[in-house]
Amino acid sequence: MTDSVDALPDTARIRQRVVHVIAARTLYDESHLRPESHFEADLGIDSVIMESVLVSVREHFGLSAALPAGPTTIGELVDAVGAALAGTGDDRPAPAADPLPAVPAEGTGDPVTEAVVAAAMRQTQYQRHQLGLDADLEGELGVDSVVLTSVVAEATERLGLTGAAPDAAGATTLRALADALRGLVAAAPGTAVPEAAPATGAAAPAPGRSGNAPAPGADGWDHRSMKDFTEQRDPDLFAKTRSFAGYLRSREKDRLYWYGMPLHSRCGSRAVIFDELEGRKREFLMFASNNYLGLANHPSVIEAVVDATRTYGATHTGSRFIGGTNMLHKELERRLAAFKQRPACIVYPGGYSANLGAISALVKSYDTLVVDRLNHMSIVDGARLSGAVRKIYRHNDMADLERILSRSAAEGTGGRLIVADGVFSMHGDVCDLPEIVRLAKEYDARVMIDDAHATGVLGVRGSGTAEHFGLKGEVDLELGTMSKTLAGMGGFVVGEEEVVEYLRYYSNSYVFAANIPAGVAAGLIASIDVIESEPERLKRLWTNIGTLRDRLLDAGFDLEHSESAILPIVIGDERRAMELGRAVRARGLFCQTVVYPGVPLGDARLRVSVTCEHTPQDLELAAEIFVDAARETGVLPGTP
Repeated sequence: MTDSVDALPDTARIRQRVVHVIAARTLYDESHLRPESHFEADLGIDSVIMESVLVSVREHFGLSAALPAGPTTIGELVDAVGAALAGTGDDRPAPAADPLPAVPAEGTGDPVTEAVVAAAMRQTQYQRHQLGLDADLEGELGVDSVVLTSVVAEATERLGLTGAAPDAAGATTLRALADALRGLVAAAPGTAVPEAAPATGAAAPAPGRSGNAPAPGADGWDHRSMKDFTEQRDPDLFAKTRSFAGYLRSREKDRLYWYGMPLHSRCGSRAVIFDELEGRKREFLMFASNNYLGLANHPSVIEAVVDATRTYGATHTGSRFIGGTNMLHKELERRLAAFKQRPACIVYPGGYSANLGAISALVKSYDTLVVDRLNHMSIVDGARLSGAVRKIYRHNDMADLERILSRSAAEGTGGRLIVADGVFSMHGDVCDLPEIVRLAKEYDARVMIDDAHATGVLGVRGSGTAEHFGLKGEVDLELGTMSKTLAGMGGFVVGEEEVVEYLRYYSNSYVFAANIPAGVAAGLIASIDVIESEPERLKRLWTNIGTLRDRLLDAGFDLEHSESAILPIVIGDERRAMELGRAVRARGLFCQTVVYPGVPLGDARLRVSVTCEHTPQDLELAAEIFVDAARETGVLPGTP
């Protein structure tokens, strides 16, 4: 290797491409990435992210040898790449991937399009050339409604638009979003549209932009939702909290938000709850519990929790690797694997952390995660944490899933994991598992099913979605939570032994988190015992589901395609849904009113959970309450 500077490749070009790769692996604008920028102190890039950056840089430049470990600044990394290229005798920075792409001709000179693309680059991990203006936001770019909200907020800020960010729910491409914003720019008097600028530059804050301006209608109704507070920009980080507090107090004053009220009793078919809006305890008919088989109140389960707690103490204060494992945890994993009829099981501190840990451990930035549009938020966050390319298929649309898998296979980069809820938590319908498994085999993908609301509900034995469809052993990974049917806390994943062992060492939410207490583990083992010894509970649950479902359908409610213990009463409009929830609560029934972000805007509903503990009288009274409340609020027509 020569020491001559003249023999080195073009340093400026190398730096440009290195910065481009770093920007793609982080959320930084390229303008922030300077040669002297320290990876940790200035950019917050830790060793895990740094490893991903180094791998990406090596692939981009087609380097056969690994880069030396330890560069602390961007300048040092550029020098290391230059030295590596010089050492191969190659005087050109010839990346394995495409060269640094030029700005697409269709975006050049159009400041609105440039603002949209710039915002999309910052809010996702895509490079400029990957953001086709006509690419489907969900199916091709993996941009869901939450990310889209951030893209819209930043794009409007770049364009100097003030007031509330526009609703972009109908935009399916970046071009459509740009067209919508272009109309707002044209309609906004005095708006100074900035010159087209590179999409990598940082946007200057728009003075006075609040992002959540009140929008009262002619009737005084505040038409904002929780969506309007996610992107409020202010030098004071807590400004958004004060804005939301005022909104929340007004909703509570109107008795439309009543989340988080404390119980003063066990949660069975009825429960005593302190009604914070009325300042008194009330007994409610309970249809907001996921205690599907009534195990949370089973004497054997409670006794097991108490006995183990007395024996092992309140908790063990450690992770599974460091003082946090006892024989009950080992036995719980053995029993869960046997119950699910799979070789091995890993238990996480929670169902949410199970999705975060499993997805981020297995899927990396060069892999593709293919997800259903209505998956649980823990799957969405697991995808974000992994840094993988995310593709979203339309809900339970297997033709759309095949289209995405086909394109992904043609690209030929990395592995593919399909993740879907077994039972969709706000809709109650079941994934099309037979077709998912078939397509996964055809396109060489793996499958993980989240059985949070299917465990203890679906299948002859209640073991979940795979049993329900006769596909035991055909699903690579089955994930579940133990805070619902199993009446405890924690999450788990079952699958092949080598996969589970890998998760133990590479799931951060397992390695670096305290384990569930021994008493909880004992209660969970007892819950499995009850499920296996009292199959009549599952039969009674399905009898109750059928009874209430038939009554609600006969009354004219829209229950979508529910096939589980979750019965959604679909309303659509948030105001109408909240008013129906208020009327139901006033009549002494407790269920969930679900609005954004639990469901997309325009899809508000009441979520009704049926358990085996409900009596025929409970179900009859519940049906009467829903019908009476719906007639009062205009959801159903009045009495003939």
